[in-house]
Order: sequence, then structure tokens, then C-alpha cells
Amino acid sequence: MNKNIKPPLPSSTLAIAKKLRKPCTDAELRLWYYLRAKRTLNLKWRRQHPVPPYVADFYCLRAKLVVELDGGQHEEEHDTRRTVYIRSQGIEIIRFWNHDVLLNTEAVMDEILRVAQGRTLSPDPSPVGEGQRA
Repeated sequence: MNKNIKPPLPSSTLAIAKKLRKPCTDAELRLWYYLRAKRTLNLKWRRQHPVPPYVADFYCLRAKLVVELDGGQHEEEHDTRRTVYIRSQGIEIIRFWNHDVLLNTEAVMDEILRVAQGRTLSPDPSPVGEGQRA
């Protein structure tokens, strides 16, 4: 069975993700400029990517990394539940305040690169039995 085949996304989560791609904050636009087009370690990033039942601001499949930007609209309790759930899916999540992205973009990018690089340096272990001599 092919492990890369994913079940279809819940239509409500997919609809929310598509809707969120249109109105971006200034911080999201700034960060997207640096993340898009494989500008960071040649990693492909997705914007407003569904991680059902949530939608991540930015997601890199290869690094299994979510980057979330927080502004005044975020609630700490909801963010904590969301972080715990996303990590339970084997995905690391890092958060930045919108004003940090706008005022200190270089430091934010340095941290994203540091975390992403740490998650992509070693490949997944070989499936059981592969690479062993009979």
C-alpha cells in the first residue's frame, strides 16, 4: 500500500483554508515573500495549509514544520490546544508575533531556518528489513 496516499480532506477544512488565502496580514505577506518559491533551504512551503481540523499559516511537508503568526486575534487557550494537536501528528510548530515578523524579519527567518534545518538533516530511517543482509 502506498503510504503517500492521504485520505481526502474534510470539505469544511479545505473551504476555510481556501478562504483564508485571500486576505493576508502584512506579516503573512512579508513572511510568504521569503518562504515561497523554495527560497529557504530549497524547501517547499504551503500557505494556509489544512491540518484537519485546523489550518496552518505556513507548512513545510519535508520538514514537517508549521509556522504560525499570532496577532491580537489569537487566543492562548485555543493556540495551546492547536499546538498540542499538531505536534501529536508528528509536526513541529513554531510561533511568531506579527510585529516580530514585520520589525525583525531576519531574526524570524534565522529561527525558521534553524528549526527546519534541524528537522531535515537526517532522513527517515529505512523500513524494517531494508539494508539488512539475509
